[in-house]
Amino acid sequence: MMHRRHLLAAGAAGLAAPRLARANARVLRFVPQADLAILDPIATTAYITSLHAQTIFETLFAVDADLQPRHQMLAGHTVSPDGRDWRLTLREGLRFHDGEPVLARDCVASLRRWGQRDTLGLALFAATEELSAPDDRTIRFRLKRPFPLLPYALGKANANLPAIMPARIAAAAPTARVTEMVGSGAYRFKADEWRQGDRVVYERFAGYVPRTDGTTSYLAGPRTAAIDRVEWRIMPDPATAAAALAAGEIDWWERPTPDLMPLLRRNRAIRTAVLDPLGALQFLRFNHTVAPFDNVAMRRALLGAISQTDTMTAAGGTDTAMWNDRCGAFTPGTTFATEAGLEVMTGPRDLGRVKRDLAAAGYNGERIVFLGVADVSELQAISQVTADALTRAGLNLDHQVLDWGTVVQRRASRESPDKGGWHIMHSGFGGADMLNPATNVPLRGNGAKAWFGWPDIPRLEELRDAWMAAADIDQQKAIATQMQLTLWDQVPFIPLGLIRRPTAWRTSLAQVSTGGPVFSSVRPA
Repeated sequence: MMHRRHLLAAGAAGLAAPRLARANARVLRFVPQADLAILDPIATTAYITSLHAQTIFETLFAVDADLQPRHQMLAGHTVSPDGRDWRLTLREGLRFHDGEPVLARDCVASLRRWGQRDTLGLALFAATEELSAPDDRTIRFRLKRPFPLLPYALGKANANLPAIMPARIAAAAPTARVTEMVGSGAYRFKADEWRQGDRVVYERFAGYVPRTDGTTSYLAGPRTAAIDRVEWRIMPDPATAAAALAAGEIDWWERPTPDLMPLLRRNRAIRTAVLDPLGALQFLRFNHTVAPFDNVAMRRALLGAISQTDTMTAAGGTDTAMWNDRCGAFTPGTTFATEAGLEVMTGPRDLGRVKRDLAAAGYNGERIVFLGVADVSELQAISQVTADALTRAGLNLDHQVLDWGTVVQRRASRESPDKGGWHIMHSGFGGADMLNPATNVPLRGNGAKAWFGWPDIPRLEELRDAWMAAADIDQQKAIATQMQLTLWDQVPFIPLGLIRRPTAWRTSLAQVSTGGPVFSSVRPA
């Protein structure tokens, strides 16, 4: 702690004029929460990749700060009276970063690829009879049954982003990792300046055509970039990032650590805020395809080993307003959150009972590979607390501490743990992704098509389908309650709590968007 404080004080001693404030250099230097390891937003659900994709791609719809979908690349749309025929019309003048016009067939190809990976996309395409491009500006969905969530699905903010890219790129297999980044957004990716582990660079796209109507709110509305160049600086050490922010060497630090927040708040040249009040749910994920966690009794046994309070205190500090330790399947405080069965997480922790339950389930000291995180302070803290709890519970834990980029790539491995695979990992999703059964990625139980860990839990799929077909909100709430009870029974994952993440930026930025970082909305002071 003292080391961090001294560094921050040293940086603040000689405040340099931030580069952003200089009239001839509209450059924004941003420190993201992790390194960018995978560029393709269809290939991974990693938040850092979604943020990268939001910078260079656009979507047909886009969500505002209230998570309501609005037209973005679209001029408008029509829906037939029976809700089964949707016709979406592109705005005129849209161009990709390579100069080619954005055509309806590009959108169709992009959505087909996205729809084979994304949780909500899979549901949309299961309800789709035909997706076509009748002409260059029209995208047509002919549905088997009504799907009212279509605008939200095509405009959602995070994983997997329904990014529109040229058809020639979208022709890649959904399991491939596309590296050619050609979007139609306000910024273009500078591939020649990308150095993994060091920096990522974006340049304002002169050919971008923003909306001319509506108000800017999160990802929706006119996106008129006032910054010429955005540079991500990768700084895994929090003290280094804090000192750089204090000295004006960077303009924005996405995720300051809790222990440094008091010092940042005292600096008059720095502002802090929580941009996303929904926060992010953290969880422990099992690999359901390998022993011993293909055995549900093993997964159930570990419910009693985890303390959400301990985990959240380690990650979020002592300010309880910044985290929630009563978390189930859905985002706390929202429509479908429920207390059903929550006593399994909130009751006294009994490691003796956990050890007995593990033995009864057949555990005999086998090595358990746990993918921990080294270079993202919040994830590092959660990984350490989890590893300690699992070790005290009696697991022979092989805690492999890796950089987040490596974890993001390795978690996709279906190999056995002794050949590069894994047994357990920590991850998380934004509260907006965990609001309901339609968007809740880790709650899927569709086996090989499920998110990493690949749980095969037919009951979850039955309940999810019933929720989608429910007649009213009361029915949906009852079904969501059953899904949470199934979570405790089948344990596709163990909730670790919800954390609200502050961000910090220099006062040289007059405007920062609510919801999350949107660089096209940033305005210099």
